[in-house]
Amino acid sequence: MHKLSAILIAAIMFCVSVHSYAWEPDNSDKLELSVAQAIIAAKDRDPSMEKWFETAYAYAVFPRVGKAGIGVGGAHGKGIVIFGDSTVGRTSLSQVTIGLQLGGQVYAEFIMFRDKTAFDHFTRGNFEMGAQVSAVALTAGASADANYDGGVAVFTNAGGGLMFEASVGGQKFTYEAK
Repeated sequence: MHKLSAILIAAIMFCVSVHSYAWEPDNSDKLELSVAQAIIAAKDRDPSMEKWFETAYAYAVFPRVGKAGIGVGGAHGKGIVIFGDSTVGRTSLSQVTIGLQLGGQVYAEFIMFRDKTAFDHFTRGNFEMGAQVSAVALTAGASADANYDGGVAVFTNAGGGLMFEASVGGQKFTYEAK
């Protein structure tokens, strides 16, 4: 009986400790609820994304990025930045592209920071990703082989639309601490 009680207490403590480090959205904040839905959709599409959310030092989530172009294109989205189990700030993404492109699409973007150095670089508010940074498009198992590049890993989850694109551009981000 004592052995069973000890095992039950250990299991409860494990569940509580795992749960206490997981981010939970503020239910009164629409953006945070959208982020939670985007995270669930990403994990559904690629279950190996779970390890990225668990092991990243911090991450930024843009639940809805709208992108369109005819020759010249652009994209914009708003998101939040999560460190540990807390929302630490808000962020926005802007992108301008030039090249052969036609159409529009909506997608979610996830930026994972490997360590404090990469995270601090982002939170200074002048973070940019050039055309050489490639995002991993989520499909089942796609994130399993992904790696950090310069302390950052980027994933996208298509939401809809159709875009033909052979263009060059970069993304610029703003950050505002909560």
